Amino acid sequence: MSIAGIQLRHAFGLRTGVAGNIYFVDEQTVVYPCGNSIVLHNVDQKTQRFISLSEKCAGITAMAVSPNRRFVAPKRPEPREKPLIHVYDVQTTKKKKTVSSAEVASGDYVSVAFSPDSKYLAGQSGKPDYHLVYWSWEKNKQLAIVKSLNVQVTPHASVNQIAFNPQDSTQVSVVGNGTFKLYRYSENNLKQFAVSKTEPQNFVSHCWVSDERIVAGTDSGKWVLMENGEQRAEFTMAESASESGDRESDLNAAMANQAHSIAAYSKGFAVSCGAGRVHLFERMEDGKEYYKKAREIRIPADPFSADPSVSEQQIIIQLSISPSEENLVAATDRGQIYQISLASSELGKGGDYAQFEQLSHSFHSSQVLGLDVCARKPLVATCSVDRSVRIWNFETNQCELYKEFAEEAYSVALHPSGLFLLVGFSDKLRLMNLLIDDIRTFKEFTIRGCRECAFSNGGHLFAAVHGNIIQIFSTISFENVGNFKGHNGKIKGLVWSNDDSKLVSCGMDGAVYEWEVATGKRLREHVLKTCSYTGVAATADVKTTYAVGSDGKLKEITDEEPMPAIDAGEAEFTSLAMSNSGRMMFAGTKSGSVRAIKFPFTAASVGGGAGSDWQEVAAHSGGVNKMRLVCTDEYMVTVGDDGCVLIWKVTDKEGRGLKRDKETGWAEEILITKSDLEEKNALTAELNQRVEELKIGNEYQLRMKDMNYNDKIKELTEKFIQEMESLKTKNQVLKTEKDKEEAKHEEQLQEVMEKHSKEVQDMEAANNQKLMMEYEKYQELQSKSQKMQEDYERQLQEMEEARQKSEEEITEKFEERIRQLDEKIEELESQIHQQTEEYEETKKLIEEDADREILDSKIKYEKRLREEKESNTKLKSESGIMKKKFTSLQKEIDDHKDEIKKLQTENQKLNNVIRNLQKDIDGLKKEIQERDETIQDKEKRIYDLKKKNQELEKFKFVLDYKIKELKKQIEPREQDIKNYKEQIQEMESELERFHKQNTQLELNISEMRDKLKAVENDLKNEKTEKFRVEAAVRRFKTDLHNCVNFIQEPKQLKESIMSMYRKHVRDDDMASEANMDADIQKEFARQREHLERSVASLRKKLAKENDIHRADYVRIMQENVSLIKEINDLRRDLKKSRTQIHDLEAAVGLHRKNNDQAKQLVAMVTSNKSNPILEKDMEEKERTIETQRLLIQQLRTQIHELETRPLSAGKQQLPPLNSHCRCCCTTSTKWSVSSLRLTAPSLASGVTFVNLSKAAEPTGSVGARLPRIILDVMLLSVAMPTMAPLGPFNNWHLVDGLAVEQLQGFADGHVRRHGQGGAEVEAADPDGHPGMGRAQAGIVLGSKKAIKIVV
Repeated sequence: MSIAGIQLRHAFGLRTGVAGNIYFVDEQTVVYPCGNSIVLHNVDQKTQRFISLSEKCAGITAMAVSPNRRFVAPKRPEPREKPLIHVYDVQTTKKKKTVSSAEVASGDYVSVAFSPDSKYLAGQSGKPDYHLVYWSWEKNKQLAIVKSLNVQVTPHASVNQIAFNPQDSTQVSVVGNGTFKLYRYSENNLKQFAVSKTEPQNFVSHCWVSDERIVAGTDSGKWVLMENGEQRAEFTMAESASESGDRESDLNAAMANQAHSIAAYSKGFAVSCGAGRVHLFERMEDGKEYYKKAREIRIPADPFSADPSVSEQQIIIQLSISPSEENLVAATDRGQIYQISLASSELGKGGDYAQFEQLSHSFHSSQVLGLDVCARKPLVATCSVDRSVRIWNFETNQCELYKEFAEEAYSVALHPSGLFLLVGFSDKLRLMNLLIDDIRTFKEFTIRGCRECAFSNGGHLFAAVHGNIIQIFSTISFENVGNFKGHNGKIKGLVWSNDDSKLVSCGMDGAVYEWEVATGKRLREHVLKTCSYTGVAATADVKTTYAVGSDGKLKEITDEEPMPAIDAGEAEFTSLAMSNSGRMMFAGTKSGSVRAIKFPFTAASVGGGAGSDWQEVAAHSGGVNKMRLVCTDEYMVTVGDDGCVLIWKVTDKEGRGLKRDKETGWAEEILITKSDLEEKNALTAELNQRVEELKIGNEYQLRMKDMNYNDKIKELTEKFIQEMESLKTKNQVLKTEKDKEEAKHEEQLQEVMEKHSKEVQDMEAANNQKLMMEYEKYQELQSKSQKMQEDYERQLQEMEEARQKSEEEITEKFEERIRQLDEKIEELESQIHQQTEEYEETKKLIEEDADREILDSKIKYEKRLREEKESNTKLKSESGIMKKKFTSLQKEIDDHKDEIKKLQTENQKLNNVIRNLQKDIDGLKKEIQERDETIQDKEKRIYDLKKKNQELEKFKFVLDYKIKELKKQIEPREQDIKNYKEQIQEMESELERFHKQNTQLELNISEMRDKLKAVENDLKNEKTEKFRVEAAVRRFKTDLHNCVNFIQEPKQLKESIMSMYRKHVRDDDMASEANMDADIQKEFARQREHLERSVASLRKKLAKENDIHRADYVRIMQENVSLIKEINDLRRDLKKSRTQIHDLEAAVGLHRKNNDQAKQLVAMVTSNKSNPILEKDMEEKERTIETQRLLIQQLRTQIHELETRPLSAGKQQLPPLNSHCRCCCTTSTKWSVSSLRLTAPSLASGVTFVNLSKAAEPTGSVGARLPRIILDVMLLSVAMPTMAPLGPFNNWHLVDGLAVEQLQGFADGHVRRHGQGGAEVEAADPDGHPGMGRAQAGIVLGSKKAIKIVV
C-alpha cells in the first residue's frame, strides 16, 4: 500500500481575470497563469516548466515580472487571511520571499510592479482602502504606505494600475477612474508630486515611454501623453477600432473601445484598443507631432468555427514585448494567446493591416464539461461550454483537431480505436468521424441534452444518458439494445466493466446502481438520499465500487460489510479516477486540488481524514469536473471550471514514472474520405507544374543579372588602378617633409632641457633652508607642551588630597548623631511589643464569631440552589421537545417549496426547447434552398473549366517543343559562363588585397599629419616664449644700468629699485613662491592640530569628572526624598489601621445599644493595663518622629552649605558624600537594605528582624577594606491586623537574644549588644570581606511591628 505521486507535465489554457497575465521572460520563454500554477512556456521547443502555488491559495489577482527577467510576483489572496504577494525565482521555480502589509487587512491587490533595478516592489490594493505599499522585497521590509485614493472625497473613483519609472526606482505612477497620480519615495514616505491639472478621466492602462513621459489609455478609446502631470498630446483610436460595423454589434461598445493595455519599446509603443486590434505608434523626429500611427495588427478569423468572425471580436487585455523587441505577445479575454514578429519585413505583409498568429494552439475559453481518453492512440477528447470539441495528443502535447459548433456540447466519448467520437449536444447525440483535418458527423441520435456518454472497452457498444434513463446502442447497427430505468435525478457517472458485461452508474438522487448489460437487470444498488453523487469508479470485475458526492466523503460499496467512508475534511470531492491496474486512486475537489489517495484502504485511513492518507496537489483554480487515467496508467488528465486541461505524469512512491511496453506501440492509422484524397492529389499535381515553370523563369533572370555584374566589375577595377598611382606619389612627398621637421624639433628640445635642469637645482637649495627653520620652531613648541602637562598633574593631586580630608571629618560627625537616635528607637520598640500581644487575643475571638456566621449562611443558600436546578432541568426538557417539532415542520415546508421551483424550471425549459426547434426547422428549410442554388452554379463552373483545360493542353504541347530547343542552345554557353566566373573571382581577390593596402597607407598618412601639426604648434609657443624672455632681460639690463648711476644716493637708489620691483615682479611670481612655502606651512598646521587635540582631550576628562561628582550629589538628594516619601506612606498606613480598628469594633458590636457582651470582652482584654499609658506611648512616638525629621533637615542644609561654599584660590570644592575616594579606598561596594514588614507570631517579644541585601558585588582586590554599613532602624507605626506574614523563617537565627536573618550574599552573621536596646550586626560576604552594621529597635504593644532599614 502506497500513495502514488503526480507531476504536472503540460497545461492547455490561460487563466483570465488576472492583471498582467502574460510576460516575456526571455526571447523563447513566455510566462502566464494556468489553473493554480504559473507556466513557463518555451515557444521554440514547445516545452513547459511550472511554478506550483499552494493548495490553500484562493487565486491569483495580479502578476508582474521583474525587469531583469529573474523573478515573478503573483499576488495570491489567502482565504480568511490578509492578502499576500509571493516572489518566485524563474530559474529555480522556487519561492524567494513572501511580502505583506499589516495595514492592508481586507481586499486584494489590483496591480503589482517591480522597480527598474528589481530591488523594490510596489502593490496597489483595491476596495475599500486603496493602499499603495512600497517594499524592499529582498529584506522583506515595508518602506512606505500611502492611501492613493480617498473614497470619501471621490466615491466613484477607483485605481486600475501602477507602474515604476524605468529610470528611477523611487517614482511610482497610479492611474484609474478619475485618478492620475505620481508618487516619489523619500524619507520613508511616498509623497505625491507633479499634480495633474487636466480634467479627470477613466484611465484603464498606462505605460512610461521615457523618464518624464507617460502614455495613458482611457475607456473612450483615446491615449493621452502626460509629461510631469501635464497633458502634451492626445490621439483617438475609437474610430479606427469601430470600422468593422456589424461584427462588433454583439459586443458592448464601451468595452470594445477601451485601451486595455499599453506596452512600450524603443521606437514607440503598442496599444490594444477595439475588438481584436493592436495599434503601433512610432516616435516622430521632426518635432511637430510626438507619435504617429505606423501599423495596425488584428486577430485573424477562425476557419474551424461555426462563425469565423467571433474570434475577431475578442478583446486583447494584455500585451508584452520581448527583450530584443522582435516579438509581441497578446492575451485575450477568452483565454487565447497570439504572437507576431515586430520586424519591418513581417509587419509589411498583409496589405492594410498585419495579422496575429496562435502562440501554440487555441484553448478552451470557458468551463470544460466532457473528457475521455482513447485506448489505442495517445488522444484526449474534451468539450466545453464555448461550443468547441478538441482532440489533444498527450505524447506530443499538441492540439490535433479542433472544431466549434452552433450548439453547446455537454459530453464526449472517444472510441477505443481513436477513429470515432460521440458528442452529446443540446439538441442531439452525434456520432462523428475523426478525419485527418476535420470532425464530421456520421450518425445522429434523438437524445437531447445528453450529459453523460461512454463507449464500452470493446467499442461495440456505447451508453448514453437520456434524462433519467441510460440507453445502450450498438456501434455497428446503431440499434437501441437496452434501456436502464431506476434513477430519479440527473446521472453524473458511467463506468463499464473490463468484459463489458456490467455497467455502474451514479446520480444526483443519491443512488449508485450496478446493471447487467445483456438482461438490463439491476444487480446491486446503494441509495443515500442525503447525498448527491458526482463521481464513480469501479474495479475491473466491478465487485467493489467507489463513489463521491456532496457529503464530502469517499465511499466503498461492496457486497460484504461496508467500510466507513473517507472524509475529505474541509474540501468536497467532485470526481474520481481509478487506475486500470487497480493500485492507484485519485480524487478531484471542488476547490480545484487533486488528491492521490492511499489505496487499497485500511482501517487506519478510513474515517479519520488524516493528511498522511493522501497527497494533495493544487491543480485548477475552479472545481475539478472530470479526470481520467490513460490505459497504460502513465498519465492522468484533469479538466475543470477554469477551462484548463492539465496533463499529469503519474509516479510511484519513489518518484519513478510508470513505463509501458515498447512492443505495443500506439496505432497510427487515420480516416480520410475518397473525395478528399482525390482533391489533394489534384492539388499536388498542379503545384508540381507551377514549381517547374518557376524554375525556368528564375534561371533566365539569373543569367541576365550575371551579365550586368560583369560590366560593373570592369569599370570598378579601372578606377581603383588610377587612384592607387596618385596615392603613391603623395606618399613620397609627405615622407621627405616629415624627415626635415623631425631634425628641427630635436635641436629645440635639447636647448629647453638644459634650461630646465638649472632652474630645478636653484629651487632645491632654497627649500632646504626653509625646512631647517621650521624644524627648530617645532622643537621649541614640543618642550612648552611637556611643561604644561606636568603643572596640570600636580594641581590635580593637591585637589584630591583636600577632598579626602573633608570627607573624613563629615563622616565622624554623622556617626555620633546616629548612635543617639538608635538608643531612642530601642525604647519605642519594647513598648510596641507589649501592645501587639494584647491585640492578637482580641483578634482570635472575633475570628471565631465570624466563622460561625459563615457556616449558617452556607447551609441556607445551598438549599435554594438545589431547588432552582431542579426547576431548570424540567424547563429545558420541555423546550427541546418544542424545538424538534418546529424544525421538522420547517423542513417539510422547504421541501414543498423546492419541488414547486423544480417543476416551474422544467416547464420553462420545455417551452424554450419547443421555440428553439421551430427556429431550427425554419433555418434548415432556408439552407436547403440555398444549397440547391449553389449546386447549379457549381455545375456551370465545372463545364467552363473543362473547356479551358482542353485549350491549355494544346498550349502545353507547343511550349514543351520550344523548351527542348532552347536547352540545346544554352548548354555551350553555360561552360563559357563558368570560365568567366573563375576569372572574376581571381580579380576580386586582387582588388581586396589592393584595397587593404590603401587603407593602411591612408591611416599612416593621417597619423603623420597629426604629429606634424602638434610639432608646429610647440615650435610657435617656444619661439614666442623665447622672444618674451629676451625682451624682459633687455628691459631689466637697461633699468639696472640706470640704477647704478644712483649708487652714492641711497634714497634715489631705493626708489629706483622699488620701481624696478613693481615693474618686473608680478603677483603670479609671488604666488609661485607662496606655493613653495606651502609644504612647510602644512607641517606647522599638522603639529598645531595635534597639540590642540591633546588640550581638548584633557578638558573633556575634567568635564567628565565634574559631571560624576554632580551625579553623586543628585543621587544623595534623591535618596533623602525617597526617605521622606516612605515616612508619609507609613503615616497613611497608620490612618488605615485606625479605620480598620474602628471597623472591628463595629463588627464586635461596641457601637450598638445592646452591647453588653462586647463590652465584657473588651474589659477582659483591657483589665490588665490602663488606656492612658497607651495614649502617652503614642504621643512619645510621634515626638520622636518629628525630632528625627528635624535632624534630617539640618543635616541636609549642612551638606548643601559644605558643597556649595566657595573656597580660597588653589583649593578644590568638596565633592558629594558618596563619591569615591581615590587615595585610601581601592574598591567601591554599594549595600542596600530592603524595606520590610515582618511578622513573628511564634517568636518571643523583644525580637528585632534585620534583612540585608547586597546591591552590587564588591570590585577590587581580595584584601580591600569594605565601607562600614550603617543601619538606621526607625519605628514607623503600629502594625495593622490586615498585614500578611512574610512566610517561613528558615534562615533566621537568634544571636545574643536577637533574631537575625541569614544575610543575602553573606556566609554568616552575629549580633553583639551596644547601648540601651541597641545592637551592632557583623557579617561577611562569600569572599571573606567583613561588613559592620548597627540596628536600633523599640518595643510596641502587641506582637507585630513594622521597621524601615536604610543604608
